[in-house]
Amino acid sequence: MVLRLLLRFDSTSVKEPVLSTATLKTGALINILRAYVGARRGEILIDVSDDKVEEVKKVFDEFGVEVTELIEGIIKDEERCTHCGVCVSICPTRAISFNVEKKVVIDTEKCIHCGACIKVCPTNALSLPI
Repeated sequence: MVLRLLLRFDSTSVKEPVLSTATLKTGALINILRAYVGARRGEILIDVSDDKVEEVKKVFDEFGVEVTELIEGIIKDEERCTHCGVCVSICPTRAISFNVEKKVVIDTEKCIHCGACIKVCPTNALSLPI
């Protein structure tokens, strides 16, 4: 089982080798799903095996990195969704697709919280949980 963690860095921790240190100290394999790192702040979405999550979170805490566990993927408002498929066409991980009834469905395991679908949804039926 793999857990998704959203890491938020401030101007101090963004300059430190946080991911490398967490990997070396814990032996955890860390998969980067998306990242934005600037001079003053950063945000990285990672996958970590659940047996190593607590150890990894402890290392991040030592560096002052804010850690949020992401349980859900994109949230779809069923009342607003018209099942037009614009989100299906834009999703880079194919987390959004049509089922056999031609209804839009979301596979939260594949969702990397990039937000591309949210930007293109004509009815504002999609949102991120945080």
